[in-house]
Amino acid sequence: MIQRILSQTIEKDFFKQKIIAVLGPRQVGKTTLLKQIVGNSDSVLMLNCDNLDERLALENKNTTELRHLFGNHKIVLIDEAQRVKNIGLTLKIAADTIHDIQVIATGSSSLDIGHEINEPATGRLLEYKLFPFSWQELANSSSVQDEHRLLEYRMIYGMYPEVVTNSDDAKRILRTLTNSYLYKDLLAYKGIRKPDVLQRLVQAIALQLGSEVSYNELSRLVGIDKETVENYIDLLEKCFIVFRLGSFSRNLRKEIRKGKKIYFYDNGIRNAILSNFAPLSLRQDVGALWENFMVSERLKYNAYFGHYPQSYFWRTQDQQEVDLIEEEDGQIKAYEFKWNARLKKVKQPTAFIENYPQSQWQVITPENYRSFIEHGC
Repeated sequence: MIQRILSQTIEKDFFKQKIIAVLGPRQVGKTTLLKQIVGNSDSVLMLNCDNLDERLALENKNTTELRHLFGNHKIVLIDEAQRVKNIGLTLKIAADTIHDIQVIATGSSSLDIGHEINEPATGRLLEYKLFPFSWQELANSSSVQDEHRLLEYRMIYGMYPEVVTNSDDAKRILRTLTNSYLYKDLLAYKGIRKPDVLQRLVQAIALQLGSEVSYNELSRLVGIDKETVENYIDLLEKCFIVFRLGSFSRNLRKEIRKGKKIYFYDNGIRNAILSNFAPLSLRQDVGALWENFMVSERLKYNAYFGHYPQSYFWRTQDQQEVDLIEEEDGQIKAYEFKWNARLKKVKQPTAFIENYPQSQWQVITPENYRSFIEHGC
């Protein structure tokens, strides 16, 4: 069993009269993680809200009804909690009135759970995000050498638990994940009326990986208006399929101020969307895959180890650029991602040096990436 970095952190927060919420994409191991933490005990009640009867058992309940439902259990796991109507109010009642029970909710979408939990349960919620396996989790489970050897494979097939543990069947698993789970929460949401349009939009985003995205251009490519494009991308982000970086702009007139770059949480999902699992030697998008892999791994690293930088990309109108900017506590760190830095010397953009002279700069390559994504390296 591959140990998740979050397990000890979550366990330390038990029985502090707080709701624990674990959010993340479907099939990344949220339920498995919590079962690892709580073990197989009669004191644990598991409610799977994909099941109608268990979902209805939680809807619009008062304190007495919740106490009856929870019984003598000390830990209550509510899986896929976003499917329960008014779940936030239910959890607020539990947190306020049933102090001897630890309630843990998981959700594969923040479409509803983010609003419905956070607003009613302000001050009562400890929220964590779980992602596909991180590089460090896999290296801890096997070895640094093994994971480095598998680096190209991970860039193509990604880090979803089932893909990692059943590598011989990776293509089929990723296609199933994409077709059966990727849009499940989205298509159940009232704002999505044209699944084929959504699919074309996701494919268009996948083809522009690593590039600045224009909502106007996506609108023309997909055949929907710009506002709908923005709404759909917002929903894709809330379902943990993609995430966005805005543009960094402070001093320079020529800096692009409103641009966006869109990354996928997992390389394998991105490649499955395009049905392209070709080896790196036959691909034209190796640089984009490396950038997506590093940015997504950095996101996991920051989330798991309590770093909270604001993340951006940087570009000027005359095409000087930096792939990733992190700003935290007044410090600016700039990163450039190069799969093969030997082909040409990578120089820090002159305009960036002149305008942000106190910033740190680093080129991340397959030779030095560990210090970028591994805690304590």
